[in-house]
Amino acid sequence: MYAREVDEFPEPLTFGVSGRLIMNALVMYDRETETLWSQILGRAVEGELLGARLTPLAALQTTWGQWKRLHPDSLALRKGYSGLYDPYDDYYLSERAGVLGRENRDERLPTKARGLGLALNGQAAYFPFQHLLQNPIVNAEVAGTPVLVVYHPATSTALAFKRSLGDDVLTFELDPESDEAAPVMIDAETGSRWRMFYGAAFEGALAGQSLERIPATTAFWFGWSDFYPDTYLYAP
Repeated sequence: MYAREVDEFPEPLTFGVSGRLIMNALVMYDRETETLWSQILGRAVEGELLGARLTPLAALQTTWGQWKRLHPDSLALRKGYSGLYDPYDDYYLSERAGVLGRENRDERLPTKARGLGLALNGQAAYFPFQHLLQNPIVNAEVAGTPVLVVYHPATSTALAFKRSLGDDVLTFELDPESDEAAPVMIDAETGSRWRMFYGAAFEGALAGQSLERIPATTAFWFGWSDFYPDTYLYAP
């Protein structure tokens, strides 16, 4: 997800689907200048605004049921799809790497492994769901930034936060007694309790404080490693 404003153009841009692909990823175009944009990079790759960048926004890929628990007053955009089945089921089960095949054959993970990808200060990082199943709370560092990655196995939902408040870096673990539907974390430094999905402290010395979300995206391994061949790969 991106903001639609760029410094190089005076008005918010409106986007459509160009029908093109770059390494299996969607290429968008803006209707104002017909510039082409890479979906995964958020960067203009051809046209009047070549080189311009969109600002990524923190979004969440989860189940509809979980989203409604978090945001019960949400509206949903529905465009003629019944939702009774997933038309990509066969694709998920196959070994096909998109339409165009792989550019970078990185064998550290299976082709269709899924995980959370993020990029900070020019450094990409990928957190595979298969590893997050073993460690749903990960205290990591990416490009010198203390990062917290959390995972909710029941809904395959992953989020990333900066795990610092001012100059203080926090270290988190899952509260084993918390409700599975609404997991709670505890920071080792103060013992405060935090709602995992919100990154918000609700009890203890840090009650009322919130962690900053890091824009991240759920991606297949082949797609992420094609665009970021030098990515850091988390493993327990």
